[in-house]
Amino acid sequence: MVAIRDDRMCFACSPHNPIGLKMSFSQDGDLCFGHFTPGENHQGWSGYLHGGLVATLLDEAMAQWLWSRGIVAMTAEMTVRYSRAIPIGVPVKVAARLTGGRKRLLQLEAEVTLPDGSVGARATAKFLRVPGTTVQGPPIL
Repeated sequence: MVAIRDDRMCFACSPHNPIGLKMSFSQDGDLCFGHFTPGENHQGWSGYLHGGLVATLLDEAMAQWLWSRGIVAMTAEMTVRYSRAIPIGVPVKVAARLTGGRKRLLQLEAEVTLPDGSVGARATAKFLRVPGTTVQGPPIL
């Protein structure tokens, strides 16, 4: 059995990665919540969060759902539906939850919401468990 440890350099969640997003996460029952406020260095079109970073927020929330439960898995497939542009400087919340799975394949969904409750983007994803691994140490929450 191989123990996967947090090396404190995750681009999305580590507070120690100098170029990272430094997202914070919490758990509430079957949901994982993340928070992020995009800055000017995160924009694509002037004044709006880059779409690739929106996808990163969604992917990380789902990965944190798994990691916090001791599941080592990697994204196998993800589909993102963008609904609204996300303005720079506006705090957003990302929520993720498990929707199904069997054996090594787990299905999750996540959404990014703006302060007014509107949804900026949603994602569904399939994650593959990494066989012969365990989580070493707590997740970054």
